[in-house]
Amino acid sequence: MEQQSNKLALPIAILIAGGLIAFSVFATRNKTEVPNLQQNEGSEIGVVDLRTIDSTDHILGSPNAPIIFVEYSDTECPFCKLFHETMNKLTDTYGKDGSVAWVYRNFPIVQLHAKAPKEAEALECAAELGGNTAFWKYTNRIYSVTPANDGLDPSELPKIAEFVGLDKTAFTTCLSSGRYTSKVASSVEEAVKAGARGTPYSVIVLKNKAGAEVKSFLESATIQLRLPPGTLGLSSDGKKIVVSGNMPYELLEQLVDLLKK
Repeated sequence: MEQQSNKLALPIAILIAGGLIAFSVFATRNKTEVPNLQQNEGSEIGVVDLRTIDSTDHILGSPNAPIIFVEYSDTECPFCKLFHETMNKLTDTYGKDGSVAWVYRNFPIVQLHAKAPKEAEALECAAELGGNTAFWKYTNRIYSVTPANDGLDPSELPKIAEFVGLDKTAFTTCLSSGRYTSKVASSVEEAVKAGARGTPYSVIVLKNKAGAEVKSFLESATIQLRLPPGTLGLSSDGKKIVVSGNMPYELLEQLVDLLKK
C-alpha cells in the first residue's frame, strides 16, 4: 500500500493544484445528485448494470481488447472536453498493442446543456454517413471546437461534418429528421441504469478479473483524493471498474499498467 501511495503522489499533486477531478451532475426532483453507487466506504461498488458492448457501439481500438473503457459523455460538458483529450492519449498509448479500447456512448444532460442532445444526434448522423472512422473524426472535432457549456453555435454542426469529409447536405437531412432522438434518449437511460449521475462517467470492462493490487490501488486513490463513495470502485464480480469524473491521465495510466500485469 505504501508503494502505491508513493506512485499516486505526483498525479494527486497535479490534481489538487489544478482541480482536475470534476464532473457535471444533473438534477432530479430539485436535488443535485452525485455518484453514490455503494453503501460501504470501501472500493467495492456491487453490481454495475452496463449494457453489453455490441456492433451498435462506437469503438476505438480492438473489440477484443482486455481493457475497454465505456464512456458516457456530454459534448457540452467542460469536464468531458478535458477527459476526451485524456482518453485520446490513453488509446494512442495503449491501443497500439491492443491492450485498451474505448467505447463512446452519449449521455447529454439536458438539465445542464440544452444543446447537447442535438449534438449527440449529430454524432450518430456522422456514424451513419461515414461509419466508425467518421464518427471518431466528428467527435474529436466537436470537442475541439466547442467552448462547452452550450457555447457551440448549432450552425457549426454541418460545417464540422463537411470538415471531416461528410456530405453536408446529407448530414443536414439526417440531423433535421430526428431519427436518432430515441437512440440518444435510450443511451441516457442506459447511463443512469449503469450508475451514472454525471459526466464524464466511465466503466472499464475487463476480460480478466482484477486482483487485490487493483482493489488496493482504487482504495488508496479514493482515500488520498477524498473522493465520494462510488467515484472509483471495483464491481463485485471484479470485472468492471467505475471511474466517475475527469480523472487525470497519470492516474489512469497507472491503473492500466496494473491491469495489464
